[in-house]
Amino acid sequence: MAFRKPRPVPFRTPGEVDAMAAAGAVVGAALVAVRDAATVGATTLDLDDVAEAVIRDAGAIPSFKGYHGFPGSICSSVNDVVVHGIPSADVVLAEGDLVSIDCGAILDGWHGDSAWTFGVGELSTADAELSEAARLSMEAGIAAMVDGARLTDISHAIELGTRAAEQKFGRSFGIVAGYGGHGIGREMHMEPFLANEGKPNRGPRLVIGSTLAIEPMLTLGTTETSVLDDDWTVVTDDGSRAAHWEHTVVVTGDGPRILTTRPN
Repeated sequence: MAFRKPRPVPFRTPGEVDAMAAAGAVVGAALVAVRDAATVGATTLDLDDVAEAVIRDAGAIPSFKGYHGFPGSICSSVNDVVVHGIPSADVVLAEGDLVSIDCGAILDGWHGDSAWTFGVGELSTADAELSEAARLSMEAGIAAMVDGARLTDISHAIELGTRAAEQKFGRSFGIVAGYGGHGIGREMHMEPFLANEGKPNRGPRLVIGSTLAIEPMLTLGTTETSVLDDDWTVVTDDGSRAAHWEHTVVVTGDGPRILTTRPN
């Protein structure tokens, strides 16, 4: 019997990739500005204002603002909030808070999408290791974005990255169920969905120019979450803290290229 060749993960031309990198650089600059503004006493709405200003000053548009009715330019997820936290004047940052910021921008019709987690002041050891575990899991997923690989090779790499972090730090991490990465290009969320765990060698094939947003979300406890009454905010069911890291990445002939680069 004949086997159908797996379809490719959607891919871009070199010029389109460079346009996505320009959008991604705007996102990176916004994230750095938000981190610098995330001091004790600042609100997450203050951080939203900072991000929107950076994005608009660059001639770009915040991808999140108005997306299915979302009111902010960033998702600001503090402590037990995993993702999709709505910026608010009522959320005031305190010493030791674990803050995950997700941000997107559209420039010339192309999207960049990136997230990172950081602390306000000094983090507890557990929270710092949680964030680092999520970052390392993301890096493992990025490393698997090579020409000829298949989609779930990335999922499997992210999962292995999480397990390696558990060994490194001597603690367990929950891989948040039901959330993951996605295709990206002229829309922010495109097929395929990218799970953060799973068996390798399944799904569409990666080719040069394939673009994905890779975004592991880990907790210090449960894998189970609930959405609050605002229909956006995702929290851990056991109140444990969560971390979220994300980059937009493209497959090249020289290996993966991160398109959401950040200024140092």
